[in-house]
Amino acid sequence: MTEKTEVTDAERQTTESHQPEAQQAEAGKPVFGEHGGQQPEPIEAAAPPSAHRPDLKQLEEKIIEVLKTVYDPEIPVNIWELGLVYHLDVAPLGIVNIQMTLTSPSCPVAESLPPEVEAKVRSISGVTDVNLELVWDPPWSMDKMSEAARLQLGLL
Repeated sequence: MTEKTEVTDAERQTTESHQPEAQQAEAGKPVFGEHGGQQPEPIEAAAPPSAHRPDLKQLEEKIIEVLKTVYDPEIPVNIWELGLVYHLDVAPLGIVNIQMTLTSPSCPVAESLPPEVEAKVRSISGVTDVNLELVWDPPWSMDKMSEAARLQLGLL
């Protein structure tokens, strides 16, 4: 009974790497090292993906802190607690998507509040872009307010 043996590429490379440089050169193989003249290109280690972007959860928390500094001038409660921010998404690479509304379409700060929100969020370290969408559906109502906002307004 004869056994069939196969030589794998890895075994072939190991065998070839132990051959003298002259034999490798004769076999048409590139020769590296002191006497071969060719040097392999250095391989740069890739940084882990998280090294180039901040922790998204921490960035989201910073954004919420900033949103809590923006107030509707007619109501002494910040827009986060008022429930004016319907959706906040922090995508990889620091792209922030915000969907928000105002207390009414005829709100006097309709022209100034969304740009203020966008500018404040854009100023946060780690934020690379802000996409703010002002929506009217569903319409804002007082039940969107947090318990803290209701307490602050004396509604509890």
